[in-house]
Amino acid sequence: MLRSYLRLVLFGLGLLIGVQWPGFIEAYALRVDAHRQEAELGLQGFRDTAEKFFQGDLERLIAHYRGSDDAVIRSDARSLEHLVQRVELLEREWQAMSGPWYARAWHVAFAADPQLRAETYTAYRYQVLLTPEAIAWGLGAALLLAWLAELLLLSLRRMLVGRPRVSRFS
Repeated sequence: MLRSYLRLVLFGLGLLIGVQWPGFIEAYALRVDAHRQEAELGLQGFRDTAEKFFQGDLERLIAHYRGSDDAVIRSDARSLEHLVQRVELLEREWQAMSGPWYARAWHVAFAADPQLRAETYTAYRYQVLLTPEAIAWGLGAALLLAWLAELLLLSLRRMLVGRPRVSRFS
């Protein structure tokens, strides 16, 4: 009976963990988009300057800033380069979050920007979504966790007790 309760508890735990995943993916996508829009807004003035003097080439604007005799302008070159790299990173993340559900899930789990993922996790508030996607993730995680626990218990039993002997005369 204890084994049945353990199975139910693990199934429930897997269900609760699984229904969190779609919400977390959505929170990550919203965070990426918000950061991307903010970075684009911060870069807009530099884009205008690059358009006016360098045919829109931000790399040439950065090179011009680096070659300046003014230490302040040279310092701005580093800041501008960092901002351009940030916009490129956020654009790549945003593109990754625009794909199909399985690609978004894989990206957040294994390829997301660690800083953005940690930021999302810190701000994430647990919720129980009742969308078809969340229910599917919850049931999938519940079944997987229950199945893995069952395999672990059976393996431990087999290691500790051994295989049951089969009588040759039965």
